[in-house]
Amino acid sequence: MTRGRKRKHDPTIPGHIDQKRLPTGCYWNRRDRYWYTPASRRRLAGPEAMLSELHQAMEALRGVDRDSLDYMLTQFHASLQFKQLAKATQDDYGYCRLALDRSPTKLGVPVTGLRRAGITTPFLQRLVDEIAATHPSKANHVKRYLSAAFTWARQRGFATENPARGIRAAKEKRDAKMPDRAVMAAVVAHLRERGALPSRQKGSVVPYVWAVAEIAYRCRMRSVEVRDLTDANAQEDGIVVRRRKGSRDNLTRWSPELRNAWDWLASRRDGIWKKKAGPIPLRPADRPLVVAEDGAALKKSALSSAWRRAMEVAIEAGVITSDQRFALHGLKHRGITDTVGTRADKQLASGHREERMLNVYDHELPSVAPAGDKH
Repeated sequence: MTRGRKRKHDPTIPGHIDQKRLPTGCYWNRRDRYWYTPASRRRLAGPEAMLSELHQAMEALRGVDRDSLDYMLTQFHASLQFKQLAKATQDDYGYCRLALDRSPTKLGVPVTGLRRAGITTPFLQRLVDEIAATHPSKANHVKRYLSAAFTWARQRGFATENPARGIRAAKEKRDAKMPDRAVMAAVVAHLRERGALPSRQKGSVVPYVWAVAEIAYRCRMRSVEVRDLTDANAQEDGIVVRRRKGSRDNLTRWSPELRNAWDWLASRRDGIWKKKAGPIPLRPADRPLVVAEDGAALKKSALSSAWRRAMEVAIEAGVITSDQRFALHGLKHRGITDTVGTRADKQLASGHREERMLNVYDHELPSVAPAGDKH
């Protein structure tokens, strides 16, 4: 909470109190020598109170439970260590915390509302297993987040141990349910049609989702890499793909489909910015290609929600069946599989540093000669 007018030094305040660190809303009564809060006209403590006790009293007054998991996570997110993490990691941890906020328990409170002293390794293992039943990748992200948060907390006295250590990770699917070529083409065409409908009309989807799918397929990109695109990635010869997870960057040459999708997204963004009448960044690297309705760079949660909605609409319209539903990441699989050439060509196009990764992403069935055939 931001403070109002800066406090002046009060010589009557007990000397063991650092006046610069007093909690907001806590004041000193000079005449009767006690701490109070004007908001509720309540006496908090006498002159012997320590600074930490004053903070605890104000938190109790505001309904803050210092023993909850939520309190620990709040301190972790406000820490210098958290602020020094990469932006993508911060976003991922924020997504994981939101997932915990939305995970109910038998006590009728979310996981974050539990007392952290009572959180055990078996409890967290059951939590991860429950999430993994439908979203194994999400379960592993939550596992890593809790382990990092408890490690930080244990080192700073917020926890005595790390119950997330030793949790067994969920087994993630190696195949991202790669769509059939015809299915993919039908879905992209359908999403473009439904994206042109007025917002919130029945059967409509967000307008940008078809173009994101097209670029993800043509450039063999992860969804986060598509969200990372800015005007600086567009070159005369093609799109410079900045890859995550240690993969090599490369340039994907323009095709009519790729050029169309890029220009459509850029035009949509420029239209939104024009309506907002705000300042337009001068540096190409500061101009994101895919933006939300408010003109800001698209977030992971927004794209995830948009894709889920897009799949639901496609199923309802009979374009695909529920069994043909695929993840946005499945388009990277499809793109690598559809890359013409040898395995070396595919590895160069995908940016993978190790050839073994092609066993995960390349689903093309090798064509070989029969044994004994000399031709």
